[in-house]
Amino acid sequence: MKANVHGLHHITAIAGDPQENLDFYTKVMGLRLVKKSINQDAPDTYHLFFADRDGNPGTDLTFFPWPAMGPAKTGAGMANEVIFAIPNGSMPYWQERLQEHGISVREEVRFGEQHLVFSDPHGLGLALTENEDARDFAAWERSPVPAAKQLRGMHNVRFQVRELKYTEMLLTEGLGYTRISEDDGWVRFGVEGGTSGKLIEVHADASLGLGRWGTGGIHHLAWRVKDSEEEMTIRNRVLQFGLSPSPQIDRFWFKSVYFKEPGGVLFELATDGPGFDRDEDPDKLGETLILPPWYEPKRDLIEAGLPPLKYELS
Repeated sequence: MKANVHGLHHITAIAGDPQENLDFYTKVMGLRLVKKSINQDAPDTYHLFFADRDGNPGTDLTFFPWPAMGPAKTGAGMANEVIFAIPNGSMPYWQERLQEHGISVREEVRFGEQHLVFSDPHGLGLALTENEDARDFAAWERSPVPAAKQLRGMHNVRFQVRELKYTEMLLTEGLGYTRISEDDGWVRFGVEGGTSGKLIEVHADASLGLGRWGTGGIHHLAWRVKDSEEEMTIRNRVLQFGLSPSPQIDRFWFKSVYFKEPGGVLFELATDGPGFDRDEDPDKLGETLILPPWYEPKRDLIEAGLPPLKYELS
C-alpha cells in the first residue's frame, strides 16, 4: 500500500503575549496545556502545546509566542484559519460562551456545514463546527468546559495560494489527498475518506499578495505519519516533486520533516510517537517547563530568559 499522510497532526501558530495565549486556550477554549517547552530553533521563546487530555495527534494547536513581532499579513502562502470539531448540539453553548468572554462571532455555512467563526485575542482565525466522526480524543476532566462540549480536535484547516495546480498535485499525488468538492471559491481535499481531522480547504487567487508570518498567523501545518519509515518514504516522494524537504529532525516527542509546498505554505511531516508522555507523568502534563535532553545543560540560562507563566488548573 502506498504511504500517505493520515490527516492533521498539529498546527503551529504565532502568538503575542504568552500569558494571554495560555489563558485563552485553557480558560476559554478549555484545552489542556500538554507541554510547556521551548522553540527548539529559537530557545529564548516558549513553545506551548494545547490539546485534549492525552495530547492525541490531531488535537494539538501549538504556539510560538513572539509578542514583539508585528501582526501576520493574510495572503498567498499563508494558512489563515483552524477549524475545530465540537460535539453535535454544542453550538449554542459555544456561541454563548465566546460572547460571554467578549469574543465576536459570526455564523457561516461552508460545504453544507454550519460554522461559528471568530478570532483569538491575537488575531488567529478560528472556527467551530459540529461533527461526530470517530477520532482519537480523550476528554480533559479538569477543563472549565464540560466533557460533552469540549473541542474534539482539529476538523480542518484553510490556506491560500496564487495557483492551485501544483499545490493540488502535491496534495493528491504526494500526500494522498483527493479533491472532494468546491464551495464559494474554496476547494476541499480529504484523505482516508475525508472525515474530521482529515480535511484541507484551499483558495487560489492569482491576484493575491504574499502573506507574511506574524502574531495571529499560522507558522506551519503538520501532517500525521505513523513512523519514521513512512515519514522518509513520503519525504523521498516530496523530493521527486522538486521540493526541498529538510532532513528528519528529532523533536523528542515526534520526528519531523519540513518543506514548503508549491504555493509557499510551510508543511511538516510528524510521526505519531513517541508522544508527550515520554518525559512526563500523563497526569502532570504541561505543569513544568520541559526541555529536550540536549537543552538540559542550558536550563538555567533558558529559564532566566523566559517570562514567568501562571497555569491555573481547576
